[in-house]
Amino acid sequence: MKRLFAYLSLAAGVIMILPDTGDAIPAFARKHGFNCNMCHTSFTKLNDWGQRFRNNGYQVPGQQGLEKNVIETAPPISIRTSTGATLYHSKQEDYFEGTTAGNTSGFGIYGFDLLAAGVLHKNISFLMIYTPRVDEPTSDYKGTDASQPGALESANIVFSNLIPNVLNLRIGRFEPAYHAISSKRSYYIMQPYEIYSYQSRSGGFNYDDNQFGLELTGQLYTGTQYGLGLVNGSGPRPDNNKAKDVYLTVHQVIGRGEGQSAGQRVGVFGYLGRQPTSVGMIVAPTGENNGTNNKKLYRLGGDVSLTWKTLNLRGLFMHGVDSRELNPSKYGMKDDYKFSGGFVELDYAALPNNRLLASMMYNWVEPPWYDIGNRIRSISALLRYYLGDWTAVNVALHAEYTHKQTSKVFPLKEDTFALLVDFDF
Repeated sequence: MKRLFAYLSLAAGVIMILPDTGDAIPAFARKHGFNCNMCHTSFTKLNDWGQRFRNNGYQVPGQQGLEKNVIETAPPISIRTSTGATLYHSKQEDYFEGTTAGNTSGFGIYGFDLLAAGVLHKNISFLMIYTPRVDEPTSDYKGTDASQPGALESANIVFSNLIPNVLNLRIGRFEPAYHAISSKRSYYIMQPYEIYSYQSRSGGFNYDDNQFGLELTGQLYTGTQYGLGLVNGSGPRPDNNKAKDVYLTVHQVIGRGEGQSAGQRVGVFGYLGRQPTSVGMIVAPTGENNGTNNKKLYRLGGDVSLTWKTLNLRGLFMHGVDSRELNPSKYGMKDDYKFSGGFVELDYAALPNNRLLASMMYNWVEPPWYDIGNRIRSISALLRYYLGDWTAVNVALHAEYTHKQTSKVFPLKEDTFALLVDFDF
C-alpha cells in the first residue's frame, strides 16, 4: 500500500510540472479545425457543445447540408490506445485457509480502438468503432486468452432531424441511451462502472454491452430529453430468441446547457427484457435462435449531473430484477434475483484548456443475501495531464488508483495502480 501511494504521489508531481502547450481532438477536429475543448471538457468526456454535435448526427448545429461529407474530406479515421505499467496487490481473508496476499506488476497495452465517423449526406451520418484482437500481453499468463477480443463495437447509421431537434433515428449497433452516463467516454481506463458490468445469474444480458436495434432520441422545447429503443438485448451475440427488449430514458435539463458542462440534469431510465429458458428448434442463417419459455428481467434507475464551472458531480443508481426462472442458484433459491448499486463521480478540470483533470469515484453493488460473495465496494482516483501541440492529436499522461473489496464474508481486497500514456489521434 505504501509503495502504491508513493507511486501515485510521484505521478502527481511529474504531471504538475509538465509544460503547458496546446492540444486538440482527432477526426472531427481535423475536418472542422476545432480545438479539443470545443467538444470535450477534457477528452474523452463530452461537454455541452459536443453532446449537441453528437445528437445532431456529427453535424455542426445550423450547418446541416452545408458542410463537406466524408467523400470530400480526409479519411475520418481515428485511433486510440493506452499503454504503460500497472502494479497490483491482493489480500484474501479466509476462515479455513487463513490470509493470502501477493503483489505483481507489468507493462501492457490496455485497449486499442479504430474509429470512423462522419456525414454521408445532409442529416445522414454514420459511426463505426472496431476493436481488433490484442493478444500480447494476454489476460491469461498461459497465453490462452486475448486481452481484447476482436469486435465491431459500434456500426450504425443516424438519420437526424426527422423532426428538427425533436426526433432522430439510429439503426445498427450502438451505445444505448439507457447508458445515462456513458461508460465508453469515462475518464477511467482500468476501473469500470461496476453496476454496468455486474453479471447477475441469468447470464444472457449484460447491461454494459452496446446493442443491436433501433433507437429514437430527441429533445423537446421544455428541455426534456428522451431515448426510446427496441433491441435484441444479446449484445454482440446473435439474438437467442424472437422476443425483443425495450427501454425508455427521460432527462430534464435545468438551466442553460445539456447537463454535461453547464446546467443541471436529472433523469430516470427503465429497461424491460426477456431471456429464454429453453433452446429453440430454429436457427436462422444469420445466427438467430427462436429460444422459448422467455422470462422477464428489468432494470430501473435514476441519474443526476450537477455542474459548477469546471466541477461536475454525477451519480447513478440502478435496481435490477431477474425472474426466478433465470436464477439457477447453487443454494436452491427460487426467488427472483434482485440486486442494486451505482456510483458517484466527482470531476474537476484545471489549468488553461482544462489541461489537468482530477477525479474521484465510488462504486457499490449489493446482491441478494445468498450471493453476498459478489458484494462490491470500490473507491478510485485519477489524475490526467494533456500535452502536445499537434493538430487533432491527444496525448494524456494518466495515473489511476483503485481499492476494491469483493464479498463481505472472507473479503478479497485489491489495490490497482496504473501509470499510462493515453494516445488518441
